[in-house]
Amino acid sequence: MGANETRFRPGDRSLVIRAAAGGLVIIAVVAAGLLMPHPAPSTIRAWADSTGPWFLALFFVAHVVVTVFPVPRTMFTVSAGFLFGPVVGITVCMLASTLAAIIAFLGVREIDRRHPSEVIARLREHRAYAPVAARLRTRGWLAVGSLRLIAPAPFSLVNYASALSPVRFWPYTVATVAGLAPGTIAVVLLGDALTGRSDPWLVAISVGLMSVGLLGLVADARMPASPKP
Repeated sequence: MGANETRFRPGDRSLVIRAAAGGLVIIAVVAAGLLMPHPAPSTIRAWADSTGPWFLALFFVAHVVVTVFPVPRTMFTVSAGFLFGPVVGITVCMLASTLAAIIAFLGVREIDRRHPSEVIARLREHRAYAPVAARLRTRGWLAVGSLRLIAPAPFSLVNYASALSPVRFWPYTVATVAGLAPGTIAVVLLGDALTGRSDPWLVAISVGLMSVGLLGLVADARMPASPKP
């Protein structure tokens, strides 16, 4: 294997470091939540259940609307696990995150096509945009999937940068779902662990998924770049 194939591409090392740091922060926050006093989980979940489907619907809408903008989605992912449990939490977060990614992608692409603005120009000049855009130019939709793994780059930034790249809609959507799954499932399971009633095996699965996502990002970062349409 050649030297170029074993080294990180420019900018990818920082993405991997940020991903690892982000995963550790999430684990630390959940651990702190387990140790710090908070209302009984059964009380909070009973309240959430008593509100009926309206609360779940409002949570879903808020998740979509807020994360279209540059706001971290982690608070929604952890909360979903805590409030709704693993099955409903994973489902609502995957659907809401995917919908938010689609809305942001189509919205930015339409704005750039019809009314190029100063906001779009500033986005392209932002230093955090450059490494993400470079990945998208060289690896196309594969970069979309890898950038979703354990959040090496902000969720909203990947959405906006993808819209300003040649990546097509359907490959972008499929790569988004595939890339979001490991991290979303992992964080929702950790949120469920805050209740203190989570099966220890689910926590182990959560940590395993975060590790798989990080390893996938590292493997992608070490692959030689190849232009993608």
